[in-house]
Amino acid sequence: MSENDANARFIRESVVEPSPIARARAHAVELGASPISAAVGSQIAVLAAATGARSIVEIGTGAGVSGLWLLRGAPQAVLTSIDNEPEHLAAARQAFADARIPATKARFITGRAADVLPRMNEASYDIVLVDADPENVIDYVEHGLRLVRTGGIVLVPRVLGGGRVADPVQRDEVTSAYRSLIQETQESSAVLATVSTTGEGLLQLISVGES
Repeated sequence: MSENDANARFIRESVVEPSPIARARAHAVELGASPISAAVGSQIAVLAAATGARSIVEIGTGAGVSGLWLLRGAPQAVLTSIDNEPEHLAAARQAFADARIPATKARFITGRAADVLPRMNEASYDIVLVDADPENVIDYVEHGLRLVRTGGIVLVPRVLGGGRVADPVQRDEVTSAYRSLIQETQESSAVLATVSTTGEGLLQLISVGES
């Protein structure tokens, strides 16, 4: 086992997932949803806490897993969760109720993100998490950067594509989109960008406004 593999395994096994999130994860897997890993969840919780987030949007519910991690870091925030799978949204509602998250702290929107996002107010949110429809990831990130305030964060898990992004031989549409997203945001003067390799990977973009 390489040093990188050993580090990844150690981190993965060291994360302690709170019971309500672990239950939400089990239900998500039963539904066929693909929630973010606990390692990535702990990262987004820290980022939500560090920014003092009060208004969060997530694109894709993960049946409640990602939302619970975000609100663990920012319990004062209001979360807007968008998903086109009613069953996943219902699971998220139940997970939030089981975790005793007040109903006023979350709103759930059933619909395609491509239809919902253009109707949302720009520069009004602290965090936007993009975790749905990977073939549309670039469009969703563009919407996310429009929605967050200056200093707000757009988060994109799974951005390493299970190792495919680092392999130049892989040129399928989704892999190419993730690769382009990483490269373009690194070069952009409108954001500060970094990629965490923990778990499935997490692209973190801080909006600094137009230069």
